[in-house]
Amino acid sequence: MISIWDGVLHGFVVAATPINLAYCFLGVLLGTFVGVLPGVGPLVTIALLLPFTFSLEPTTALIMLAGIYYGAQYGGSTTSILLNMPGETSSVITCLDGHAMARQGRAGPALAIAALGSFFAGTVATFVVALFAPALASVAIRFGPADYFSLMTLGLVGAIVLAQGSLLKALTMVILGLLLGLVGTDINSGDLRFTFGIPEMSDGINFVSLAMGVFGIGEIIRILVQHEKEGGTIIEHGRVMPTRQDLIQSAGPALRGSIIGSALGLLPGGGAALSAFASYTVEKKLARDPSRFGKGAIEGVAGPESANNAAAQTSFIPLLTLGLPSNAVMALMVGAMMIHGITPGPQIMRTEPDLFWGVVASMWIGNAMLLVLNMPLVGLWVKLLRIPYRLLYPAIILFSCIGIYSVSNSSVDLIAAAVFGLLGFVLVALRFEPAPLLLGFILGPMMEENLRRALTLSRGDPTVFVREPISVVLLIAAAALLIVIILPTVRVNREKVFAE
Repeated sequence: MISIWDGVLHGFVVAATPINLAYCFLGVLLGTFVGVLPGVGPLVTIALLLPFTFSLEPTTALIMLAGIYYGAQYGGSTTSILLNMPGETSSVITCLDGHAMARQGRAGPALAIAALGSFFAGTVATFVVALFAPALASVAIRFGPADYFSLMTLGLVGAIVLAQGSLLKALTMVILGLLLGLVGTDINSGDLRFTFGIPEMSDGINFVSLAMGVFGIGEIIRILVQHEKEGGTIIEHGRVMPTRQDLIQSAGPALRGSIIGSALGLLPGGGAALSAFASYTVEKKLARDPSRFGKGAIEGVAGPESANNAAAQTSFIPLLTLGLPSNAVMALMVGAMMIHGITPGPQIMRTEPDLFWGVVASMWIGNAMLLVLNMPLVGLWVKLLRIPYRLLYPAIILFSCIGIYSVSNSSVDLIAAAVFGLLGFVLVALRFEPAPLLLGFILGPMMEENLRRALTLSRGDPTVFVREPISVVLLIAAAALLIVIILPTVRVNREKVFAE
């Protein structure tokens, strides 16, 4: 395995090729675009674009998809500040002080600090990925089947605990995802199961149909039904560059937000939104005058915007080193890699060094592109907000159907996407968060494979999961997490936090 610095240098060589630079630019541009448009977001966009990455090299495809993810963190702040309407979930908290600054005639400095904070956080997070991912991968190589099963169990428990709303509903979504993952051919016997006599289902439910249905078509139906379009009066951004005092006040929050986001991005079920809220809470606690927050405190923009961008990038660490997606977007990334015949995990640094180091280096390049793009295009993004959704979404659905059909030229996949689209709409209407479903669907087959492999090696002895040191520690952590969250005081406080 090559050293870290040699790997980083190699990554920049890979990422700087014309084709990878072009798709990195396309990714961050699309990411900013979908971050600006309320209700679309990176999850929907990545799900919709999965079929169109088949013709690309795996490294190029992942560079583009990654650019969409962290680019959306930039774009979401624009409408939060100018319209008081978050384009992305992780930018909700930016509305509080960002829009207050805009009403005071300081939208420009707020947008600039959001861009500068995000770039700084992206730089920090890129180095965190480069430094810690190889170390984690070297530990993960020692994992056996029992350890991997326990790790995935911990990941699903984390997704349940950190999901918004009811714990029971989150658990239901995980179980539904696990059950959907069982459809297809049994990995040991080769027998078909739950296919209902449909030959096209022998390879299992098409990941693209599920992802595009639940997160793409379902979200579009929800927005059109609820007529979510108008959010407020657009405020002109005026003078862009912040003052020296703005930069001094923002430096500490940007640094703390980068650290918080880098840490929370690793957690199963965590990510950008959780990091932004945590950063805002920390800044408000540390402030000499907390009453300033919500009235135009620039720290309330710098901290959360730095945190959400850092978390978006460090969430790639468990994906690339353990094969464990920490959130729904990372689950889509797992699907994208598997579509290209690549299994994420600790061996990826050795078997696919171009992909690993190329993606890491592209994060810094993409953040630099976003910094250059973000300010000049503010006016364009604001104009895009005036496009009626009734014109925008039919075109999206048309291209989605073309993409789904192109995967295997099967009309069954189109029918499945339509069914999952209706399912996604119903789930959100009933306040079931769909993200745990996708994590369960992705991790289910891997959990089953490692469970059966561990039992085969132990000749059917189930105590293998408590005899292996790493496995038992992970299971204890999962059990402790469940016990703590079930405690009445913790449960009430958790519900209060999500309500806020």
